[in-house]
Amino acid sequence: MTQFPLLSALIWLPILSGLLVLMMRHQPNLAKQFALWSSVLVFILSLGLYTGFDNTTAQMQFVEQASWISAFNIQYFLGVDGLSMPLVILTTFTTVLAVWSAFDCIKERVEQYMAAFLIMNGIMVGVFSALDAVLFYVFWEVLLVPMFLVIGQWGGQRRVYATIKFFLYTFLGSVFMLIAFLYMYSQIGSFSLLDFQAMPLGFTAQILIFLAFLIAFAVKIPMFPVHTWLPDAHVEAPTAGSVVLAAIMLKMGGYGFVRLSLPMAPDAANELDWLVISLSIIAIVYISVIAMVQKDMKKLVAYSSIAHMGFVTLGMFLLYGILRNTGEVQGAIMGLEGAMIQMISHGLISAAMFLAIGVMYDRMHTREISAYGGVVNTMPVFAVFVLLFAMANAGLPGTSGFVGEFMVILAAFKSNFWIALAAATTLILGAAYTLWMVKRVIFGDVVNHHVAELSDLNRREFAIMSILAVAVVALGFYPAPVMDIMHASVAHLVEQAMTSKLP
Repeated sequence: MTQFPLLSALIWLPILSGLLVLMMRHQPNLAKQFALWSSVLVFILSLGLYTGFDNTTAQMQFVEQASWISAFNIQYFLGVDGLSMPLVILTTFTTVLAVWSAFDCIKERVEQYMAAFLIMNGIMVGVFSALDAVLFYVFWEVLLVPMFLVIGQWGGQRRVYATIKFFLYTFLGSVFMLIAFLYMYSQIGSFSLLDFQAMPLGFTAQILIFLAFLIAFAVKIPMFPVHTWLPDAHVEAPTAGSVVLAAIMLKMGGYGFVRLSLPMAPDAANELDWLVISLSIIAIVYISVIAMVQKDMKKLVAYSSIAHMGFVTLGMFLLYGILRNTGEVQGAIMGLEGAMIQMISHGLISAAMFLAIGVMYDRMHTREISAYGGVVNTMPVFAVFVLLFAMANAGLPGTSGFVGEFMVILAAFKSNFWIALAAATTLILGAAYTLWMVKRVIFGDVVNHHVAELSDLNRREFAIMSILAVAVVALGFYPAPVMDIMHASVAHLVEQAMTSKLP
């Protein structure tokens, strides 16, 4: 019996739905409804990955393989494991909320806007499930086009500057990844990522490949010092654009490290782990300080995203220090699992924060913190959600924001006390900039007559916020279902990262 091509369905169904939505030029309401129910259908289909997943093995599952360009041995090769499957479901889940959140705020070219998010949904699933280097690179680069259009068409006043900066940074960084792919293909005649992971590589080649990947993924996450495109892109992007950018697109960089850098160049990663850890600590501490002085809510949350993603890269590269110091494999696994949980958690929390800012912007048409004050007096239900998401952003126990950060800090103590101490400062700094924003925006007396006229959440906004609140609290109290999915794949990744590939 032939297996249903579930991954292909998750890639091409939203893309085809997006093309259909483009034809609904004079029917904006139909375009909205069709886009929403298409994204819901794709999300429901993606749950089949979870229900049919075998979490006892690190092998690729739901594999689809067919010849694509036979002259160069390029294949249409798809599959997921415990590292990529949760990110696929996060993608389809986030797309539903992004599409739904835009029902009232997008008035012009509605069909194009909705189509862009459906197409991005399919492409992002392609990035997380592609096992052929050329297919991976095509999805990776094509994704820039719809996001470029979303920011450029529906963004703020400086949208042209933001889109060009976003495109140039991410495109030029990815060129180095392509060069690394071509070199490895020249050595073994295959573009399979699994073949790349198994091939022996000299030390110099590994160093160069690792640095090529580091440039590509550092820009995407983004890491210090190539992070400057992100705050500009977030500030100018429409709300749903910021949601997808923060919740999913940043995770592509973290995914690249675990899928490519660690298993393909383990000796180089061992040699250069200090570099990634140093950049991660700078992101956690320095960028958190920058977040504290922001006057724009979106820019503050954008900088906090860079700091939180610093935890992701830190958790991924602690493993060599842990193994050198203690030889404890379980500590290395804990750091990597913490990094993966942090990616999922940040996807939920950042989506919630940007959607909350979007709710206020739709009513007040400003994101300046100084324009608000006393919002709790006129929007009490909304204020409860904001407080929950702010606490999660600050890493409050019982929310998803605590789980990943706590695991990474524990793993850091097994590697180096000073690294752990520096990482732990984010719990203080994160609380400082988040609560400072909440205090000035939500609490206090109403000082602006526009705030006094605000209306609380409508049913659509309440439903979106409720869904995210349940997800954030559920993952905070009971992360086991997600961690069980990852465990075998993370253990296998640690084994790959520990195994020298020197010929």
